[in-house]
Amino acid sequence: MNSLETDLDRARDLDAAELADAIESIGFECTRCGGCCTGYAPDEPGGAPAGAGSSDEDASGCHETDREPHTATVFPGEVREVADAAEDRFGEAYDWRDVARPMPFGLSEGDDGEPAGETFEWALATDDCGDCTFYEETDGRGACAVHDSRPLICQTYPFSVALDGTSQPMGEAVDESGAVRAHECEGLGRDISREDAEALAAALKERAVRELEEAIGVRDGYDPAAADRAAGDAVVFDSEGPKEVDGTPVDGD
Repeated sequence: MNSLETDLDRARDLDAAELADAIESIGFECTRCGGCCTGYAPDEPGGAPAGAGSSDEDASGCHETDREPHTATVFPGEVREVADAAEDRFGEAYDWRDVARPMPFGLSEGDDGEPAGETFEWALATDDCGDCTFYEETDGRGACAVHDSRPLICQTYPFSVALDGTSQPMGEAVDESGAVRAHECEGLGRDISREDAEALAAALKERAVRELEEAIGVRDGYDPAAADRAAGDAVVFDSEGPKEVDGTPVDGD
């Protein structure tokens, strides 16, 4: 089995022009459907726009159909970048929990309703409907409130690269070309300009490198005793070390 370091070297050696060729051959144009930004029906691994499968809303304005919350990995540095962008956009301070939540895998709900246990990495925060908190929709067309500062996984969806240690968003691939994998999205198969393909390829390579660097940092900084030192009920391990759910570092003493 390849080590994370080996795959990191492979990611750094990816040919961006070849990635762009692959993206061109698959084709893609964002339709702004919102499927990759919103909660989704469990039987739809590619996601579903808000309210898919139901015409009724509950008191919160969420549609009644059972939907899984949107889950998109965000790196620690990206949390801060998104917080700064949101503050600029809305004119109010955004703290860590306004932007990110612990990745839910491995956590349970504590007696106080807060997450308990330990997990690895962060996911973008979601609203009560399970949609990304920065998702906006006008006349059925989706948009991102922090578009210019959105995380790499958002910039590159629906594509990933086939390297161990990199994420495969929204389930299994539905198409592939070379090292590029394409995941469920209604925008696949549409014409894409070379300029846009090259920009997407550059971001995809950067994401692959960042994901592997992050994975190595998490592995090297893992401290099983951190949970005992944490003031809260959950610990999140990222490349900067163990953190409380509000992004505060767990004291190493």
